[in-house]
Amino acid sequence: MPARFAITGHERAYALAGAVTIAFSSILVRLSHASPSTAAIYRCVYALPILALLAFSEDRRFGARSWRERRPGLLAGIFFAADLILWHHSIGDVGAGLATVLANIQVVLLPLVAWALLSERPAPRVLLALPVSLVGVLLISGVLEHGAFGHDPTRGALFGVGAGVAYVGFLLLLRQGGADLRRPAGPLCDATAVAAVLCVGAGLVIGDARLVPAWPGAGWLIILALSSQVVGWLIIGSTLPRLPAAMSSVMLTVQPIGTMALAALIFGEDPSGLQLAGVLLVLAGLLVASVSRSRKRALGPALAGPASPGPASPGPAAAGPAAAGPAGAGPSGSAAPSAPHLTPETSRARTRPPARVRRDQEP
Repeated sequence: MPARFAITGHERAYALAGAVTIAFSSILVRLSHASPSTAAIYRCVYALPILALLAFSEDRRFGARSWRERRPGLLAGIFFAADLILWHHSIGDVGAGLATVLANIQVVLLPLVAWALLSERPAPRVLLALPVSLVGVLLISGVLEHGAFGHDPTRGALFGVGAGVAYVGFLLLLRQGGADLRRPAGPLCDATAVAAVLCVGAGLVIGDARLVPAWPGAGWLIILALSSQVVGWLIIGSTLPRLPAAMSSVMLTVQPIGTMALAALIFGEDPSGLQLAGVLLVLAGLLVASVSRSRKRALGPALAGPASPGPASPGPAAAGPAAAGPAGAGPSGSAAPSAPHLTPETSRARTRPPARVRRDQEP
């Protein structure tokens, strides 16, 4: 049965399941004890066979995509590779929980990049969210205190923000390549394939790539690939475009908060008081920015922002998995804004023929 029929009527439950699935991403990276490049490589490699089969099935049902349709997804893989490697380095420096929160800053950065590149002016709330989020990043970095949590919290914060910036490029490109919502697997497969190749190259240059799988770490990376990269992203990409934007905005906090809780429970991660305050500021900026874009999308497609989304977001409006980006997550586990939602009323309003004009009212 096609996913769209199975999901109909259970959108919130599926979206929540997708967000919870993505919340385990950084946890599984830590459990694997793999180097940043190794984790990035095998997250993509292990996911590729399943994504390729799903993409092949989509092509058989709907026809092969042209090179022009595939090109944005392939280019998105460049940013995806950078996102994964930077994010995995951030996990090693500042912990799984804080690294995931830092990567979510892309929700605030995305409309600003769209403003610079696409002349889509962001709402005032987005401009307010940026300094709030940046103060949060400053607190998480530990530069204002001694004894902050993490091996190198300052470097980890820089890597985390860098991952968020790379994820913005990924979302914008995957949004363009995933305009056909019937094909959530195709663009994701293209991006994952390119990212796998680039992560191998980056790992060889950096010197931390291990190309021969080692157990039990390989087992955790297989779980990461199948759960987050395949199941989580496809669920999110199929559900969030069907949800009201306000609901998607609230769910944006499920993944980073879930990861913080899991990291504390499994690894005993214990951020300082200032770092936890920074987490709250980043999440506050995330919600302010996403609610702003939710209201903007409610005014109609002509005013729609750059949000996906798959995510997620990335990721990312009526796009594939990135465009619909997780209410909770994107490829790296970061959140992505949701696609616009059409209620039955708005759908009928858009399709209703214009009312006849009485002759005595004609100009």
